[in-house]
Amino acid sequence: MGMAYGGSHKTCLRYDLFLMREVVDAFLAAARGDFEALVEVLNQNVVLRADNGAVRVGLLREVRGASAVARRAAKERTRVALLALLNGAAGVVVAPRGRLLVVLDFTIRGGKIVESDAIADPTRLHQLDLAVLDH
Repeated sequence: MGMAYGGSHKTCLRYDLFLMREVVDAFLAAARGDFEALVEVLNQNVVLRADNGAVRVGLLREVRGASAVARRAAKERTRVALLALLNGAAGVVVAPRGRLLVVLDFTIRGGKIVESDAIADPTRLHQLDLAVLDH
């Protein structure tokens, strides 16, 4: 995103986080019921990749394209998905009954999700700095 709005690097990072949070919030809201809105927050060539742990809990290894990713997201456990900070960036934590199952790490460009990594491998999960965000 760069320094398009001037100011300090810290201000720019907060602004970037605000925009990322907005996109991830829209993703979660849309995944819970508005398919067209969900497709709108996804880049048409979006790619969702799942690590071995995520594949073991039922996710596909890779899904490509906005419609396919939207269909998959709408089917998954979005009722127990929460907005979170993942290593300082906006993402999603899926934790049914409070048990961490999967984390979604997003790459966002131009206000749209271009990539998402589903992480469920216990070793990788332990390496993440996670914090669930309140709305």
